[in-house]
Amino acid sequence: MAAYSGPHNPSRGGFGGGGWHRLGNALKTTVLLAGLTALVLLIGEQLGGAQGLMYAGLFAVVMNFGSYWFSDRIALAIHGAQPLPYEQAPWLHQMIERLAARAGMPKPKVYLLPTRTPNAFATGRNPSHAAVAVTAGLMDILDQRELEGVLAHELGHVRNRDTLIGTVAATLAGVISYAAQMLFWFGGSMLSRSDDDDGGIADVLAKLGLLLVAPIAATLLQLAVSRSREYGADLAGAELSGDPDALADALLKLERGVEAMPYDRAPATSHLFIVNPLHHGGVMSLFSTHPPIPERVRRLREMGARAGGYKARGPGGWEYAY
Repeated sequence: MAAYSGPHNPSRGGFGGGGWHRLGNALKTTVLLAGLTALVLLIGEQLGGAQGLMYAGLFAVVMNFGSYWFSDRIALAIHGAQPLPYEQAPWLHQMIERLAARAGMPKPKVYLLPTRTPNAFATGRNPSHAAVAVTAGLMDILDQRELEGVLAHELGHVRNRDTLIGTVAATLAGVISYAAQMLFWFGGSMLSRSDDDDGGIADVLAKLGLLLVAPIAATLLQLAVSRSREYGADLAGAELSGDPDALADALLKLERGVEAMPYDRAPATSHLFIVNPLHHGGVMSLFSTHPPIPERVRRLREMGARAGGYKARGPGGWEYAY
């Protein structure tokens, strides 16, 4: 890899391919989130006409506002994450501080999740209000080089504003699924009234079709957001750490760790983690919030091959091509 020349400068490119790449991702995200919001509004209109549309719009605004300001606290509290004091793991804090300096961003807060499942995630609305959480199991199975690759991946998410986008997408998708469930449970009388209106049975069928399709469409839109961001964070992490193969090695270990010890606490937040904590095989893998590990590893290996590989410096660490 080319020699590292100090903290990342956004005007130089990097972290996912430069300014045009980031602009393309921003436009894609805008379209996807607009699609989710449109589904929320459509369900609201179908449930309650103009009044339902208004309530749906207000609800979407409130949920997005809450996601923006409190997403980090909510995610950390859900998983029982606790602040990791500097004196308990100074080497980990120093590693994150060093990576953050290379990225040209403030050092995020560091949290520990009390689970043996190896994983990590980042949260927060922007680089100035961010946190990185690691599980106890993560530090048990990764060496220093692999751990740095994982942390670089998470800082890549923060740098690219993926943490906020993922939370908002999950919130909107959750609203859509919840609204559909509410109508199935309590909307029988509403559908019956619709049968008496001008639309008749056709209107009822249209509403039922919407209820069936909307949650699936919301899930697919959410997956599109999550999967594209994982590839971008892999690239950003490889550039930031200077060692694509280290991140590839870590992903393979984490995949095996999750297979052995799945983590099913708060499935709705599974997209936040570097690997899907809910191990699903077969057909269910099509609905995973993460792209396939083999494809992620393949891309990272190709980056490592183009960079010419990396040499071990010895037991004490690694010599990166900076």
